[in-house]
Amino acid sequence: MLHVLYNIALLAGFLLLVPYYGLKILVTGKYRQSIRQKLGAIPDETISALEGHPRIWIHAVSVGEVTAAAPIVAALRGKLPRASILLSTGTETGQTMARNLIPQATAFMYFPLDLFPVVKKVIDRVAPDIVVLTETELWPNFLRSCMKRSIPAVMVNGRISPRSFRRYSRTSFFWREVLRSVLEIGVISAVDGERILAIGADAAKVKVMGNAKYDSLASRVSGEAWSRKAAQMKIKPDTRVWVAGSTHTGEEAVVLAVYRALLQEWPDLRLIVVPRHPERGKEVRDMVTARGLSGVLMTEIQAGGQPDRGVVVVDVIGELFGLYSLASVVYCGGSLVAKGGQNVLEPAAWGKVVFYGPSMEDFLEEKALLEEAGAGIPVQNAEELLAGIKAMLSDPAGLRRRGVEGQKRVMASRGAAERYAAMILRALGNRPQDTGNRKDGPAA
Repeated sequence: MLHVLYNIALLAGFLLLVPYYGLKILVTGKYRQSIRQKLGAIPDETISALEGHPRIWIHAVSVGEVTAAAPIVAALRGKLPRASILLSTGTETGQTMARNLIPQATAFMYFPLDLFPVVKKVIDRVAPDIVVLTETELWPNFLRSCMKRSIPAVMVNGRISPRSFRRYSRTSFFWREVLRSVLEIGVISAVDGERILAIGADAAKVKVMGNAKYDSLASRVSGEAWSRKAAQMKIKPDTRVWVAGSTHTGEEAVVLAVYRALLQEWPDLRLIVVPRHPERGKEVRDMVTARGLSGVLMTEIQAGGQPDRGVVVVDVIGELFGLYSLASVVYCGGSLVAKGGQNVLEPAAWGKVVFYGPSMEDFLEEKALLEEAGAGIPVQNAEELLAGIKAMLSDPAGLRRRGVEGQKRVMASRGAAERYAAMILRALGNRPQDTGNRKDGPAA
């Protein structure tokens, strides 16, 4: 009965939202790339590419989940060189990131909407031997369809933020049934484990296995990557740079006010602002010019513009991690406004000291790790951010020492990707396998 009610509510919501999203697609072009696949129209070439055995479907909804999935896919490819690995995402930014970051995948597609006829059609076409859900992607119809076909589903890098936990807790009677469809649940921390148990997971299925993002970040840090980005941005090793990453509405005004104050003491300080949503780039650049500063968009730099003529505002995806390598200091956004924070491990992997506001509910483990190393500095407002950055820029030796210690902590936390890959292999071993290569699943 709960499942029936879920589908009634889902269908009603879908029909109500069709006009809104239809208009958005027509006017802005957003979702235009993904909508057909989300409704079940998977290209024939995607299916025909899935030659090899076993066939593993990994879902990573957006950029953060793709980052976690990347080292797991790499570990699986090392263990199963002939496997077909299909990587799906829920967002277009995630899809772009996946294609750039995970060359080991066999094929890519968008994850279907959780409408029963749609997921049935897609699962029958893909015919996976196993489904791997990155972080906490619980889609009832999808999981139910997998269970009916005896397709094992496992969760890797599982995490439940405080906000998600409150939402799940209110309807735990429903999610308890959904979680029965998941064979094994690997979570990042003991806190995540406790939360997923509280909403109904079987204790025998839940294992604390660490954060695969550590592996992903460690593998992407290199002197060559720094050199390429420094040349693009015309930054020398001794250039002072402040990178404000993943900023949200309300934070750019604070960053620009602090930057203007810092220029009085360090007139050569460069500022790079990376809005969490790249489509806000022009809006943020207008804020820069309205404050008497010059500004340049990353798209303009890519078209031949000069990056050293003002504040750089990044209006494209996939640039932030590399830009962190250039930073003297970093502010990580989503934290001076109530958004739960962003991933502070990315700049820390480059050996950077990271400032952030009080809203870090979604990254408490990462926050604690950096603060213990002295590489994470919480601030409450613009005044504390200004004072903190001044103190760090005035003490280059201390700044480097803190950053190196934070980087050591990130590098020492590697190994989760191999553990998740081993879990996937165990789950595959629980399913009878055929020996032939398939070019397509059964027809829908």
